[in-house]
Amino acid sequence: MPGSKEIRTKIKSVQNTRKITKAMEMVAASKMRKAQERMRAARPYGEKIRNVAAHISHANPEYRHPFLVHRDTVKKVGIIIITTDKGLCGGLNTNIQRLALNKIKDWESEGEAFEVCCIGNKGLGFMQRLGANVVSQVTQMGDRPTMEKMIGAIKVMLDGYIHDRFDRLVIFYTKFINTMKQEPVMEQLLPLSGERLGSPEGAWDYIYEPEPKVVLDQVLMRYVEAIIFQALSENMASEQSARMVAMKSASDNAGSVIDELTLIYNKTRQAAITKELSEIVGGAAAV
Repeated sequence: MPGSKEIRTKIKSVQNTRKITKAMEMVAASKMRKAQERMRAARPYGEKIRNVAAHISHANPEYRHPFLVHRDTVKKVGIIIITTDKGLCGGLNTNIQRLALNKIKDWESEGEAFEVCCIGNKGLGFMQRLGANVVSQVTQMGDRPTMEKMIGAIKVMLDGYIHDRFDRLVIFYTKFINTMKQEPVMEQLLPLSGERLGSPEGAWDYIYEPEPKVVLDQVLMRYVEAIIFQALSENMASEQSARMVAMKSASDNAGSVIDELTLIYNKTRQAAITKELSEIVGGAAAV
């Protein structure tokens, strides 16, 4: 059995760890609220640009943008995977990486190659260990991501689809459900499906300048960028929620460990006192 001094050292160490996890829990809770506000603020923009894209695509059936054309065969897949830059957020990154790995194995079994764009340090490290062909990357996005930091890496993938470097573009990210639940998902970005664009709502009669083709090219590009930015916002809200829950669990576990160590310390101390008393009584009886 360890001595009293060693147990006191362990208790002090766990107490210091609990202070750190408690502080990280409070910081994550504050960042989580801000991340959720940014996520919800981005949704109306994505919905509005979806309506505009649906109107233009239905109004001009004679022009088919490359993003709207479905290809008969898929030989290569473009992957955008969004993860966090930092750890200590439970199984958030592990779950999305496991989903991506299972899909990659399925595609490889069907003879499809793939290229990867990594947004987030954890996903980049995972894909490099996997030996994947990482063609673009962006890390250290911070707590308030901006489109300017992402646009270079995203453009590499969009240009790859336009120039037939791959036939399908998918995105992996963690969708925010609520504070206690985050779900890893895979969505197809390109070609844009009818379900995603939807149909025009209500009566509409727009005049586009300079011409529908130019407007459609710009709107669909902005639309795909908005989808990716919304996915990043969802992932960041999920990250802070998962980190808050993980740090709370760590703090609770530290409290349980401290209670157990304190009980062991008291038993050890009591045993030492009893032994000393027995020795004193035995000595007095001998005298």
